Amino acid sequence: MKQRVAFISEHASPLATLGGVDNGGQNVYVAELSTQLSSMGYEIDIFTRKDREDLPEIINWKPGIRVIHIAAGPTLYIPKEQLMDYMGQFADRMKQFIKSNKILYKLIHAHFFMSAMVAAELKKELQIPYLVTFHALGKVRRLHQQEADRFPAERIPVESFLVRDADAIVAECPQDRQDLITHYRAAIEKIHVVPCGFNPTEFYPVDKQEARERLGLRRSEKVVLQLGRMVPRKGVDDVIRAVGALQGQVKKLKLIIVGGEADLPDPAATPEIRRLMQVSKECRTEQCVQFAGRKDRDILKYYYSAADVFVSVPWYEPFGITPLEAMACGTPVVGSNVGGIKYSVVDRLTGFLVQPKDPVNTARMIWQLLEDRFMHNYMRKNGIQRVNKMFTWSKVAESIHTVYEKVANRQVTSDPSGGIYEESSVYRQRRNADQEYSFQR
Repeated sequence: MKQRVAFISEHASPLATLGGVDNGGQNVYVAELSTQLSSMGYEIDIFTRKDREDLPEIINWKPGIRVIHIAAGPTLYIPKEQLMDYMGQFADRMKQFIKSNKILYKLIHAHFFMSAMVAAELKKELQIPYLVTFHALGKVRRLHQQEADRFPAERIPVESFLVRDADAIVAECPQDRQDLITHYRAAIEKIHVVPCGFNPTEFYPVDKQEARERLGLRRSEKVVLQLGRMVPRKGVDDVIRAVGALQGQVKKLKLIIVGGEADLPDPAATPEIRRLMQVSKECRTEQCVQFAGRKDRDILKYYYSAADVFVSVPWYEPFGITPLEAMACGTPVVGSNVGGIKYSVVDRLTGFLVQPKDPVNTARMIWQLLEDRFMHNYMRKNGIQRVNKMFTWSKVAESIHTVYEKVANRQVTSDPSGGIYEESSVYRQRRNADQEYSFQR
């Protein structure tokens, strides 16, 4: 008999087009992991928020996988920072769906803290155990973004509750595990380190000249690639500054920036592109920087393969899937020495690690890879071998299956504090005023 598992990914649907502010690694994670698990015999229901009127309640997406749209709040796009207030409604309607369809889930796998808020309510009422992959932690985000962090202050005490209440936590890299222990006092025995992955049928080396011809790039150009979500913390401005520092040293240098909310680079649709264009103007790199806009995933292997160097220098990164994809396509990486990147990229073996917000040193490492063909080929070969040995989604799914078995075989226990908002100041104020408060509904 096939085992049913519910995924909750409240803001990151596997059906979404990638590259925008809220569509990136989590969408890929949910899509790829569910696909691999279904091939292992699981039946997966992915619950995500309905953000368009034309979306049906249920989409039979792939064999063994359904995407179920839950109406929670207005049926339109809402930035994820503004979604917390609708998670009570999400939980109610998901519970109603489960009961009306008489579904028995083995467990719930929550993706992101707001999805875990829903899972905690379902565990409390339906006794379904859950595990959570946070994908990002509020305390770490606040440390780096400070006043630019738009999430409500209640995120942090809610995460503290969820760390205690969840039956297991999936950390995406050793740094993620340490952050959970240091900042949230997570129980060590609850944490399972399972990395993100890449799909080897989707990302593999393509002949460089073939890739360049497909993209309209010249054979003689030195191509640097930046690819991902267009948000300030990704450090794309530092990549532009690094390329600016190399203009007099590297002939025919070109930086391609892939990502954004539209297929064509639209400063109106993506304010971060407007800011980056201004940075490029200030650095006098307008002639060598190409904003490519959002691209479908079946095209990305050509961008990775066409590039000489892939650069990813975010301020912080819970994991970072794009360096894996670049290495899978045979392109060495210059990456930030943070989070998951310092786990997936081995310094001086598959690329170079640099400190974030350091365009001068980033430029130096890019220059070495562009000028030293022996080093480039050495890192190219090592990168391909490393990711195929350690980071395929099939290997990730096998590890997650092991975690599922451990969770399912335990007795369900809830956090003794009795409520998801127990530690928040809002909860205490309302409790002191003798007002009942659980979820905001």
